[in-house]
Amino acid sequence: MNLDPKNQSTVTQAAVSAARTSTVTGTGFDVSGYIGNITFVQAIGTVSGTTPTLDGKIQDSADDSSYTDVSGATFTQVTASTSLISVNVDTRSVRKYLRYVGTIAGTTPVFNSAVLAIGTKQVQP
Repeated sequence: MNLDPKNQSTVTQAAVSAARTSTVTGTGFDVSGYIGNITFVQAIGTVSGTTPTLDGKIQDSADDSSYTDVSGATFTQVTASTSLISVNVDTRSVRKYLRYVGTIAGTTPVFNSAVLAIGTKQVQP
């Protein structure tokens, strides 16, 4: 339910749900119409492998081509099944595009995961 007619809550898939065995790089999306924070939610289901690790982070870009890490926008390292971790990114302190990157390591690691971005877009009259 949207209680503010001037704004609209949106959910974007920053990384689609899948069984991941290697590093995942999400598709960049334009955040120029968003206001305030965007909350990235990293949802982890079953994890397997020997010493599996997943290090997630958010990156920004001016041109949706060359990306750099957003300071402070890193997820706690995941090493076990079933976790839900969120990171907030202030749209006023980043460039036009954001994306998720999850670096996977270990011996035969598998992370069943998805990442969502939840934010508020300003609706133009």
